[in-house]
Amino acid sequence: MHFSIPDTQELTDSNGSTFMGYNIHINGVFHCTVRYRQLHNLHEQLKKEFGQDRLPHFPPKKLLPLTDGQLEERRSLLEKYIQIIGQDSKLVSSDLITGFLLSAQQETTNERKQELKLDIYTMNNYQISLRVLSTDRTEQVLAKACKHINLPEEYTSYFALFLIKKEETGDIVILRKLQDFESPYISYKSVRDSNRIVLRKSYWDNEYDFELMTDPIALNLLYTQTVSDIERGWILCTKEVKSQLAHFQARLSKREYIELARTLKYYGYIQFVPCYCDYPKAQTKVLVAIGEQELSLRLIGQVVKEGSFKVTRMRCWRITATHNKQSIAAHSTASITSNLELSFEYLMSKDNLQWITISSEQAILMSVCLQSMVDQLLVKRNGIKAKPTEPHKGQWSYMKRDGSSHLISLDDPDVYPSTTSSSTNGETSTKFQESFSIKKLQEKFSSVSFKSGKDFVENHAFEGIGDDDL
Repeated sequence: MHFSIPDTQELTDSNGSTFMGYNIHINGVFHCTVRYRQLHNLHEQLKKEFGQDRLPHFPPKKLLPLTDGQLEERRSLLEKYIQIIGQDSKLVSSDLITGFLLSAQQETTNERKQELKLDIYTMNNYQISLRVLSTDRTEQVLAKACKHINLPEEYTSYFALFLIKKEETGDIVILRKLQDFESPYISYKSVRDSNRIVLRKSYWDNEYDFELMTDPIALNLLYTQTVSDIERGWILCTKEVKSQLAHFQARLSKREYIELARTLKYYGYIQFVPCYCDYPKAQTKVLVAIGEQELSLRLIGQVVKEGSFKVTRMRCWRITATHNKQSIAAHSTASITSNLELSFEYLMSKDNLQWITISSEQAILMSVCLQSMVDQLLVKRNGIKAKPTEPHKGQWSYMKRDGSSHLISLDDPDVYPSTTSSSTNGETSTKFQESFSIKKLQEKFSSVSFKSGKDFVENHAFEGIGDDDL
C-alpha cells in the first residue's frame, strides 16, 4: 500500500478556531484529511493491539505552536510513520486501520449515512443496481453485488470492484482497485465524471478458473470479461482463433470459449495505457501488461518487440512521484503536470542487477498489481489456502477532529449519529459541526498533488539465478 502526506491545509472549526490538517493520499489518490491528534490516538490503539515493538516511532507532541519549519518536519515524520505502517501487511489490513481510514474518509467528505442507489457494472455493461448505505465499505458493497446476481458466497473473494474511466474513443482505463478502507459510493461520487465501478475477477493464478467454471454465475462473469478483453485487444489472437471464438460465442459455448482464450497471450493480464520506459533505451514508447507472474513490455514502433520481466527476479521496486499543480481558477478544470515513475531492480543474469524505470500515470496501479501478485505467489508457495472471512472484533474508538470519541463498529462506521444532539441532566449538547474549508473537494479527490518522494518495496518472492539458469 502506498501512503503519503504530500501537504497540509489550515482548517477552521465551527468556533472559528484554526487547526492544521494533514492530507493523506493512498495509492496515488487523495483519501482524507486528519489532525495530528487523530493519528496519535490511532497510534495508541495500535500499540495496545500489537505492542510498541511492532510499530514505528510516532512524532512527539509539542507544547508550543509549530513554526513553519517544525510543521514541515512533522508532516515528513507523519508521512514516514504511515508509510512504514503501510508496508506491514498485518497492520495495514487490521480492523483498526481499515476502520480509521473508512471513518476519516466519511468525516472528510461530511458524508452522512443514508440509503441510496449505486450502480455496479460487469465488463459487458450489464448494470447491477444496488441499494447501499453511503458509508458501506468495499467488502460490503461487493458482497451485495454478488448476492444480487446470485453468485455463491464462497466465490465472492475471487472478484473485486474496480474504478474505471471510459474514454471518448470508447476505450477504458483501469484506474484502481477499490480497497476495503474506503466507501465505493464516496470514492465514486468524488470522481464520477466518465467513471464507473465494475466487477472483475481479482486473482493472478489462472488455475482458479477451473473452480469458478463449475458454477454457472461465476462462469458467466469469467465469460463476459474474457469476451470484453478480446474485443478490446487486451488479449491477442489471430484471425483463425477469432473465428473459432466467434463460433463458440454464437453457440453460447462459454466454457469452450474460455478454455481456448486461456491459451492466448495476455489472458488474465491487466493492460495499461501507452507510456515510456528507459529500456532498452531512454524514452522508448511501450505497452505494459501485468500477469502470469511477469511484467511484459511491448515496444511500440514499426516492428513490435516484446520483453518479459519475471516478478520473481525483481529484487525490489519503488515509486517516485513529482506533481506540480498549476493555479486553478475557482470554476475551471484542474490542470496537473504529473510525473509518476515505477522503477524496479531486475536480475538480468547472475550477479547483474539493473534498474528499469517506467514513466506512467498508472505507475502506482502497476506497483499495487506487482505487490498483490507477490502476495498470492507466497501464499501458494507456502501451501496456504485462502482464509475464510473472519468476524470483525466488536467495536473500537474513533477520534473526530473536534476531539470527541465514540465507539464505532467496522460494519457500521457512522461518525455522524442519527441524533444531532444529546441531553444530559436537562442540558442539551449540540453536536460539533465543522466549517470545512476545502474548495471543490471533487478536484482534490481527482488529482494527486505530491511534492516528491520515493516509496520503496522489497520483493519477498525474489529468486536468484544459479549457474544452471544461464
